Amino acid sequence: MLKFIAYFFLFIPAVCIAQQKNNSSLTIEHIMSDPKWIGTSPSNPVWADDGQTLYFNWNPDKAPEDSLYFITTKNRVPQKASIAQKQNMIRASSLNYNKNRTAYVYSQNGDIFYHEIKPGKTQQITNTVESESNPDFSFNDKRIIYLSGQNIYSWNLATGEISQLTNYQASDGGRESRTAKLPEQEQWLKNDQLSYMEILKERNEKREETKKYNNDLPKRKELRKLVTGGNRVMRQSLSADGRYVSYSIIKPATNRKTTIIPDYVTESGYTTDIPGRTKVGEELAKSEFYVYDTQTDTVYSIKTDSIEGIRDLPDYVKDYPIQLKDRTKKNEARAVNFMQASWSPNGENLVLDLRSQDNKDRWIMLWNSATNKLELLDRQRNEAWIGGPGLFNLGWIDDSNLFYQSEKTGYSHLYTINVKNREKKALTSGNYEVQTAKLSLDKKYFFITTNEVHPGEKQFYRLRISDNKIDRITKMTGGNEVTISPDEKTIAFLYSYSNKPTELYVQSINPGSKADQITHLAQSAEFKSYPWRDPEVITFKARDGAEVYGRVYKPTNAKPGMPAVVFVHGAGYLQNAHKWWSSYFREFMFHNFLADNGYYVIDIDYRGSAGYGADWRTGIYRHMGGKDLTDNVDAAGYLVKTYGVDAKKIGIYGGSYGGFITLMAMFTTPDVFAAGAGLRSVTDWANYNHGYTANILNEPFNDSLAYRRSSPIYYAEGLKGHLLMCHGMVDVNVNFQDIVKLSQRLIELKKDNWELAVYPMEDHGFVEPTSWMDEYKRIYKLYETTLK
Repeated sequence: MLKFIAYFFLFIPAVCIAQQKNNSSLTIEHIMSDPKWIGTSPSNPVWADDGQTLYFNWNPDKAPEDSLYFITTKNRVPQKASIAQKQNMIRASSLNYNKNRTAYVYSQNGDIFYHEIKPGKTQQITNTVESESNPDFSFNDKRIIYLSGQNIYSWNLATGEISQLTNYQASDGGRESRTAKLPEQEQWLKNDQLSYMEILKERNEKREETKKYNNDLPKRKELRKLVTGGNRVMRQSLSADGRYVSYSIIKPATNRKTTIIPDYVTESGYTTDIPGRTKVGEELAKSEFYVYDTQTDTVYSIKTDSIEGIRDLPDYVKDYPIQLKDRTKKNEARAVNFMQASWSPNGENLVLDLRSQDNKDRWIMLWNSATNKLELLDRQRNEAWIGGPGLFNLGWIDDSNLFYQSEKTGYSHLYTINVKNREKKALTSGNYEVQTAKLSLDKKYFFITTNEVHPGEKQFYRLRISDNKIDRITKMTGGNEVTISPDEKTIAFLYSYSNKPTELYVQSINPGSKADQITHLAQSAEFKSYPWRDPEVITFKARDGAEVYGRVYKPTNAKPGMPAVVFVHGAGYLQNAHKWWSSYFREFMFHNFLADNGYYVIDIDYRGSAGYGADWRTGIYRHMGGKDLTDNVDAAGYLVKTYGVDAKKIGIYGGSYGGFITLMAMFTTPDVFAAGAGLRSVTDWANYNHGYTANILNEPFNDSLAYRRSSPIYYAEGLKGHLLMCHGMVDVNVNFQDIVKLSQRLIELKKDNWELAVYPMEDHGFVEPTSWMDEYKRIYKLYETTLK
């Protein structure tokens, strides 16, 4: 092993990364240092249960960690929260109200609490060592239900009686008694520990009190054992009348092999192994769904083998005649995942949200309790994959009308369906996305966030259900991330613009009301002293006629013949050609630095990016490195045509998915880009995870063509320009193995115009400023030495 490592690194040229010539007041050392120098923006605004107090995280003092601040509706000057406030804060978002909104329940520190709004009285329902969670009202608001362990319990508001409603067991054979007598040695140790360990003693006494309380409860008939086979119970819900319990059982895959990431730099001095994820195509867990009728003591197993289209094969199988013939002959029902279950407010109807494991279908199904059959309410089919914003946003407006989001028209919009007459209604429509949607308390409105004004903006609206009348609430150009107060009269929102980091605002929810800026110190004086560019949001036509959005940073003293850089954002399904403060803030500052030093920079939302509907989202299906790459190549052509950029002096870079595109660009379009920097890049999609990759490329053993055309490692012989690769050695997302394999391939191909920089203590997202500095100095040196 040691010999291999020594040999391997001999072929990685040493890189002198001394600072190159700099015409900017910015330096790479500074912009890549601890981001606190920029100033700390407020984050995580949360309304307290009283609706009068808004808490948020903030750090105007540049302390080692953010602190909790608050304002009130009467005093909007931020104040630092006390320790007592932090400990006793009850988040409005965690409250569940009864139908009349006269009381609510919540969990805190593992116990359940019941609060009557008038006269303002709080009662603790549980006080146990075990953790209780997920409280809600049920039995027509006569009881409070909650989870303890895997089981559902109820608390009677009138009598205070606690009852266990479910009895999940691994098998019918029962479990070993917890009261079995301990061996003498173990009993002595236990008694000894309890004699002088005060906390252990207190917890034991509390546990015994709980046991005594449960034993003293009125005796009732034995609960039916709901057999789980030792598997996880998930997505439990109870009908409003308390009659039905629905739940899913998840059976984990038995033959899954996980990756291992060696960690070389450790305190012990020994190399340790970090357990990683599985690779795409590994066996998946199976889910089953059941409904337990407590009235008839009957358990119904919900079958999906007869739902519409369950045996439909995806189109890609036609590329594999033998597989198509085999799968057609078998005519098997596809496996599905039960994503969620939702009971109507009156408890009469249960709706299930299902997704096929091959990602092509989503079904919204109504369970008929009389026949134990599923009835189709809505089916969404996409030959690529089902996705988009609001994918599983589903709920009840009343006892008959269900709301959901769908990309039926090509953009995610809001719909309702009447479960009795099956009448569907579109509440929104157009070439834009509904990105969030929340039903109002009075069930008369939806509060929605869309990008209707511009693909690169997020604006907040109130939509009236009765006539689809819509009122725009936020007005400022950019991004508006809204949190609604408990009484739905006020909004708190985080607002930012392209070159202005996030600040906190508060505003009445009435249309036309003025926004009140709460924080003013998010940006430091030092950050404000530099004239950060407001990148121009442009569009251009791709080679297939599609309109591509991008952002352009223009150099100081722009003139024809200057070099340029194309930046490729990561994640694939992400948006960066927008008008709010980017999560790529380091890259934003680096692009200003490059522009100061005579480079044009363009950053586009290529095919596969978020914000532009289903066709754009799925434009990379079965060929990553296809349209997403040609969009970036066309962006380079746009710079040449529009600004006179020298076509022989264009570089490209990006991280993660952006690193992957960089490699594909350098290998398959080598005459377009003279230099590229691929950071934490995927080199072989067969090495990546299942959840992301199978959506886009299916599975390697079912669709090998898609993986062959999409993985850079198969095209390495095409490298002509200068390539820099950077990768963290403890990357648990894109494992270091990926870049090692590609390095070996480049060695075998006798390529000598590439470099690899490794970061022994970095994961996928770098955390150390020194690593950021080193990486971006190398990128800048690459461009200075090859593009100028």
